[in-house]
Amino acid sequence: MKAPKLLPWIARKAGISDELALKLWRRAISEAEQLTGQDTGTEYSGVLINRFLSIVESEIGRAPTYGLKPAPRLSWLWQHQTRMSLLSLMAAQNAYRFWQNTWGNNPLSKKAA
Repeated sequence: MKAPKLLPWIARKAGISDELALKLWRRAISEAEQLTGQDTGTEYSGVLINRFLSIVESEIGRAPTYGLKPAPRLSWLWQHQTRMSLLSLMAAQNAYRFWQNTWGNNPLSKKAA
């Protein structure tokens, strides 16, 4: 899997070098493959990004900062995005169920049948 284009930005925000960020990305890939037992798919991608962000967060205090301010935690952004995408899916599912129940309980549709 190719490294994401966002990797240098994450490295700068975390105060680590791009090379270290790439090494941590590769480590996260191997850990995600071990945890999920696969190397593609939605579950794998989610685990990969969570592992990468948690590894980077644990690395923040160890590496020299090169005069940069300490970075904020990055995993909250990924977790928030995941929650928001699940909410939209749940809203669509609820709207479908409402439509299905309304259509099924319509007295006019029963008379026509």
